[in-house]
Amino acid sequence: MNVMIFGGTTEGRELSYLLAARGARVTVSVATDYGREEQGSSAGITVLTGRKDAAQMTALLRGADLCVDATHPYAVEATRAIRAACAAARVPYRRLLRARSESAGAVEGSSAAEAAAYLRVREGNVLLTTGAKELGAFAALGVHRLYARVLPSHESLAACEAAGIPHRNVIAMQGPFSREMNEATLRQYGIAYLVTKDGGRAGGFAEKRAAACAAGATLVLIRRPQEDGVSFDEIVSECEELIRCK
Repeated sequence: MNVMIFGGTTEGRELSYLLAARGARVTVSVATDYGREEQGSSAGITVLTGRKDAAQMTALLRGADLCVDATHPYAVEATRAIRAACAAARVPYRRLLRARSESAGAVEGSSAAEAAAYLRVREGNVLLTTGAKELGAFAALGVHRLYARVLPSHESLAACEAAGIPHRNVIAMQGPFSREMNEATLRQYGIAYLVTKDGGRAGGFAEKRAAACAAGATLVLIRRPQEDGVSFDEIVSECEELIRCK
């Protein structure tokens, strides 16, 4: 059985290891060198690096028995391209969904722009943990009050520079982080607002929420886009059945 996984997430890695151990031939496509580093290497798994358009994805899917979209819950454009590629290649598509988190007490918005609009009329330091791609939406708030926690990569640091975030306000670290680490960061920089996405268990959302509560910071949540898909266990069950039938 040949499985194509578009990954870069914890559950994508876990699925690739599990299916390879079951005897499937697995190809994993990740967008960045960081994703490749996290994926690692294992027998039965081929890892491809670099962002791909729908045409390139379609070419990769030739010969695959199943495609699993295990990209980040907020990777809307990637998911759209993967769906289109699967339709073109006539390969079954499955979207691996990450369980949503309990968000009671958070201020919620549908986008980074909406979160920035909420913060524009409020004072206090802001910790951005939404990823480097979203930084530009907050630049108009006044970069002196913005603290960006991003991956320690050239791409992320370049995004901080482009958004005008002062070097002293850049926290380049790899997560997820414990509640204690999050709380220490909030207190260290006098953070009044913690902006985040719902990264679920894998993204350490519960730890962020608990830390914000303990430190007296307001949690500002960018809601996930609505989408349909299946759970990790459902995909594993389907793949195991396909492997048995091969």
